[in-house]
Amino acid sequence: MLKLRLSRGGTKKRPVYKLVVADSRFSRDGRFIEKVGFFNPLLPKEKKERIGLEAERIKYWLGQGAKPTTRVARILGENELMPMPVNGNNPQKAIPKKDRKKEAPTAEAKKEEAPKADAAPAQQKKPKKEEAPKADAAPTAEAKKKEAPKKEEASKGEKK
Repeated sequence: MLKLRLSRGGTKKRPVYKLVVADSRFSRDGRFIEKVGFFNPLLPKEKKERIGLEAERIKYWLGQGAKPTTRVARILGENELMPMPVNGNNPQKAIPKKDRKKEAPTAEAKKEEAPKADAAPAQQKKPKKEEAPKADAAPTAEAKKKEAPKKEEASKGEKK
């Protein structure tokens, strides 16, 4: 599968990205098919030198079925090369990870309790139906046990 994605370059703490067309099986900074632009996140958003794109080649690769990553889709949307992607809704993003675990189970527990409550009676009904055949089988086993002690008692009684 072809991807339009960013390939990292530059030095430590000074990233510069190439916008490349690559096979999704290759590594991020590995082999690519064609370089179609660049992105320098360190420059202010107002500067033209921040993003450089080859619009014709990008449109060609999109036509060939290349799928952009989320970040590249946003860059292309800002430059009107494709429709702007819809922003995802992640209300947990603003909550620190330590606190997410504390709050998330309470919200999830409420959602999970309702299905479990519905599932519990259904589960209880099934064993009752299964118990009925067991109940039929159980007296025969119990009857054998009861009969066995009677025979033992009878044999004990005879010995006395």
